[in-house]
Amino acid sequence: MNKEEQLQKLNTEMSACSKCALRCGASRVVAGSGSADAQIMFIGEAPGKKEDELGVPFVGAAGKFLDEMLASIKLKRQDIYIANVAKCRPPENRDPLPEEIKECWPWLEQQIQIIDPKIIITLGRHSLNRFHPEAKISQTHGVLFEKTFPNMGARYFYALYHPAAALYNGSMREVLKKDFAKIPLILKKIKKEQ
Repeated sequence: MNKEEQLQKLNTEMSACSKCALRCGASRVVAGSGSADAQIMFIGEAPGKKEDELGVPFVGAAGKFLDEMLASIKLKRQDIYIANVAKCRPPENRDPLPEEIKECWPWLEQQIQIIDPKIIITLGRHSLNRFHPEAKISQTHGVLFEKTFPNMGARYFYALYHPAAALYNGSMREVLKKDFAKIPLILKKIKKEQ
C-alpha cells in the first residue's frame, strides 16, 4: 500500500472510533487533509463548528488566515498535511481535555508515521504541549526543536501561535506572520542535516 492508501485506511478506522465522549456530540471524526507525501505537517488543537460540519480541518476564519500565510511562502493546502490533536469537536468549542487528546494520540501517531514529514508545525498550545508538555508557547513560538518518541523516532518541531488567536490580536498576528515566514529556511536547514 502506498502512503495515500494507508492514510485512507487509517481515516476509515478513525471514522468508526468512539473511544471518548467527544464523538457523541460531534457530527463526524475530522481526520485530516492534504498530501500523504507532505514534507510539512501542521497540527492544530481540535475541530471547530465549520470543521465538524465539513469534515475538514481549518476551514473557518482561522483556516482562511492559514491559507493566506501558506500563500505567503508559496504553498497550498495540497502541498502540506493538516490534522488536529483531538479528532472530534469539543462541545461549545471548548479546549480539548487532556484525556481526550490522549485518546486521539494513537491516531495522530499513525498519521505521522505514514506521512513521515520533515517537520511538524504545532498550531497553538494544546498541540505544542502534546509533544512538549512543559513548553510555554510564549517562549517556544518560532523556535525549532527536535524530540524523539518511541514509535515515531526523532522529529523536528516548530511551534506557532494558533491562527485563531492571531485573528483577534493584531500584535500576535504580526508575530505569527514573522514566525511563518521562517518556515522555508528552516525546511532547507533540516534537509541539509538529513
